[in-house]
Amino acid sequence: MGSFGEDLRAERVARGIALEHITGVTKISQRHLVALEEGKFRSLPGGILTKGIVRGYAGAVGLDERQWTDRFLSEAEHVLSPAVDDQGWTAFAANVGRSRLQRREAMDLRIRWISAAVLVSVVSVAAFVTVRYWGVRAGWWSTLMPLHPVVVKAQSISTSILSALLP
Repeated sequence: MGSFGEDLRAERVARGIALEHITGVTKISQRHLVALEEGKFRSLPGGILTKGIVRGYAGAVGLDERQWTDRFLSEAEHVLSPAVDDQGWTAFAANVGRSRLQRREAMDLRIRWISAAVLVSVVSVAAFVTVRYWGVRAGWWSTLMPLHPVVVKAQSISTSILSALLP
């Protein structure tokens, strides 16, 4: 007794049935039938569809469908282990969730820093305007920030013109 695929193919050949006939009767793709005969179980669609392919193949050849399905399941159990696939999907889903959380946290951090920078800018401008306003009213602003010499000369010229014009 060989492998599942070899035995299935031997039964088909012994009965003189072509793969095209099985495909015509069952509407199962010929590549799936070939994969089943070659033992390439990962090429099959999986789950209940694979059981249906085995049942259809066995029925078209004239074999006991239940016996061949059970034999397929016992042989393919280590190849098509759902625990391995579930672990892969679980890891994938965990990585996607972790990635989304990291992006959200990075966006929140950027928003916080931008808000802090805007707040500091607004407070700085408000403080400058307030100090300038009170400094000009109190008269000490010009001594705090001396005027440029050109502006001082222009002010002295305008003052002398005004004093000449006004008696």
